[in-house]
Amino acid sequence: MIADAASKPRLSLGRIVQMNLGFLGLQFSFGLQQANMGPIYSYLGASEASMPLLWLAGPITGLLIQPIVGALSDRTVTRIGRRTPYFLVGAVLCSIALFAMPYSPALWVAASLLWLLDAANNITMEPYRAYVGDRLDQVQRPLGFLTQSAFTGLAQTLAYLAPSLFVWIGMNPNAVDANGIPDITRLAFAIGAVLSLSTILWSVWRVPELPLSPVQLAQMRERAVSITTTWRDFAEAVRDMPQPMRQLALAMFCQWFGMFCYWQYAVLSLARALHDSGAAAAVRDATLVNGRLGGFYNAIAFAAALVLVPLTRRLGAGPVHAACMLAAGTAMLVLPTIGNEAWCYLPMLGIGLGWASLMGTPYIMLADCIPAERTGIYMGIFNMFIVVPMLVESLTLPFFYTPVLGGDPRHVIMLGGAMMVLAALATLRVGHPAAARVVPANG
Repeated sequence: MIADAASKPRLSLGRIVQMNLGFLGLQFSFGLQQANMGPIYSYLGASEASMPLLWLAGPITGLLIQPIVGALSDRTVTRIGRRTPYFLVGAVLCSIALFAMPYSPALWVAASLLWLLDAANNITMEPYRAYVGDRLDQVQRPLGFLTQSAFTGLAQTLAYLAPSLFVWIGMNPNAVDANGIPDITRLAFAIGAVLSLSTILWSVWRVPELPLSPVQLAQMRERAVSITTTWRDFAEAVRDMPQPMRQLALAMFCQWFGMFCYWQYAVLSLARALHDSGAAAAVRDATLVNGRLGGFYNAIAFAAALVLVPLTRRLGAGPVHAACMLAAGTAMLVLPTIGNEAWCYLPMLGIGLGWASLMGTPYIMLADCIPAERTGIYMGIFNMFIVVPMLVESLTLPFFYTPVLGGDPRHVIMLGGAMMVLAALATLRVGHPAAARVVPANG
């Protein structure tokens, strides 16, 4: 077993905040994608129906990379730790992709850079979550994971609001390059590139990984890292998957299908709802509106994540998460019917509450039911519960976008809302996580 609860030093709130600071840069990057990739694709000539296919990078790279990286990080031995090498490689690649993205001269370039960006984020993401599970005991894990959720809300608030902030200080929102990409977008991505690397460097410097004992090192080296052992670890982990984790699969499918619908079509839906148009000028205005709305719901998520810490301890993670999913689903069903920006902020309360829970609460449910020595691989497998619904949505939506949804992006948002409501019902079926089992590595 990698480190039992008794052997892990309790961390102060300040140290927990510092260890999760890297999530600020990581989630600023995700926020830039959510708020700007749809408009960038639109500026470069993509059709509405093709949007899901252009977003395939995230689910496919997550499906391929995160379980592999999670398994490898469980067995990686370096002077700087098991997880840290993956943080650093991912952060450098992410910074490069963010700098380059808004200078894309063609649709295929932007799509290719999104593949690199998502691969880099996925290299970082699950080792980072495993690092929190490694570093904190069971009592402090809710605070650790919901601190990540709070940083998600703060980072994405800043990412969504950045273009509007630049306009408020005097930049011209209609100043664009030859490809139609606004100057304010390029500046936001440059800031994201700096944050992605600098915040992760700070976290691993200030709160390094716990050293492994000689016994733990010997156990890891008995089964050296290789393609064969990685595949065997993956197969064994799937076979031994705890029942609560299996039960979470349906809820995860519904909620992430719904969120991908929202991210892909929020700007286009707002353009229709506010301007009854999908023209470039309407999309540019809707992008700024979506930035303000996204900043607001992420600010709500930041505050809600702090409130969820005592609530999950008192009421349990499952009921709290179900209530948050119901709030988000109701908000998505209502939002496309609103034709005034001021009233759009009301459903953002529900979306913010749901987003706060999405980024923390399921990981509390997961971390308490998996064996400590398999944290990395189970975090990677759990990410498959996120990327598979994204993949299904991206591959199927283009086929029923027009015949079933009438070619109207507002109907996609409503579909997302219905899926979030189903996620709430599915969450209520998940049993209480049992104590983590100790499963020795097979030789």
